[in-house]
Amino acid sequence: MQTIPVSLGERSYDIVVEAGISAALGDRLRKLGASKKVCVVTDRHVARHYLERTVRSLRKAGFEPDSVVLPPGEQAKTLATAARILDALAKHKFERSSTLIALGGGVVGDVTGFAAAVYQRGIPFVQVPTTLVAQVDSSVGGKTGVDHRLGKNLIGAFHQPKAVFVDPDTLRTLPRREWVAGLAEVIKYGIIADERFFAFLEGAMPALLKLEDDAVIRAITRSCEIKAQVVADDERESDRRRILNYGHTIGHALESLSGYRGLIHGEAVGIGLAQEADLAVHLGFCEGDVAARIRDLVQRAALQAEMPKASFASLWGAMQHDKKVVGGKVIGVWPVRIGEVVMRPLEKPACADWYRGLWRRKADGSTRSQSLQRRGRRSTGLRGR
Repeated sequence: MQTIPVSLGERSYDIVVEAGISAALGDRLRKLGASKKVCVVTDRHVARHYLERTVRSLRKAGFEPDSVVLPPGEQAKTLATAARILDALAKHKFERSSTLIALGGGVVGDVTGFAAAVYQRGIPFVQVPTTLVAQVDSSVGGKTGVDHRLGKNLIGAFHQPKAVFVDPDTLRTLPRREWVAGLAEVIKYGIIADERFFAFLEGAMPALLKLEDDAVIRAITRSCEIKAQVVADDERESDRRRILNYGHTIGHALESLSGYRGLIHGEAVGIGLAQEADLAVHLGFCEGDVAARIRDLVQRAALQAEMPKASFASLWGAMQHDKKVVGGKVIGVWPVRIGEVVMRPLEKPACADWYRGLWRRKADGSTRSQSLQRRGRRSTGLRGR
């Protein structure tokens, strides 16, 4: 068992990382002093694996659990979904001392936390994250909210959980796509704060892709340690906490452009990590070898690093609707070296120049590749059809 404190004065809580902890949730909740009335919020996919045993654990510990089962996916992260949770709380006469339990991935955690923040002006909630993205990132720090059709996470509130219980065993029921996507957030922590952790990931990536226990627990624990420290330093994202947005300026824009139906969050962030590093080189913040090292690790994690085709106007427009815009300016997070980043505004002309160059390089590379293929066919006597 690993316990990582999030030090926020009277709002402090622990992140507990322990295999099998989700099966003993009732005992954990009783030790927190939770009142008997609790509600488990989850989605259909997670419910199939974990809802029954969670409810059983809660009842065994003397709780009176209700449950709300949501549709899966980012499309469910809406005000309508939050209202559904609020309706259930009101119907079952939940009080200010009642507790919500977010059992699931980042969407479940964000929308459950938002409902907890606004019901009777705030009730306790506990995070039980079941995806890698949620375990290392979204379950920690008290950011809650839902999406708007014009941008991701535009509606929300800061509301810290009473505890975060991380069970690495739940990752074994994740679809591989979800597991791999979560590695983008893990890689992010090495880039923004810890070169030694980044080097560990470079060496341990084959073990992580095989879900080997030691590598997985170290990746989760170190990621949570970094997130906890950043949040403790800047709870409300007025300054340093914004470094956690690295990879998300482009990543969130790509999610928004797909209507939250194409790339899943971690996949979009993976592209953002690589492309924002490339943009940082263009802007003069770092050398090309830094961007190359980031791109290489993203690709070795079986994540896409290439920018999908989109017009610059649409990409810039999506970036303008992001909550990281301050005074009409996009505030980017740029790597200086592995383990160190800076926050600086991104000007539209500089970004447009980079974007044109990006596709020009792609076109030049494609032309060279086709030329080599033609030469190869001539030298072997083959002809393309």
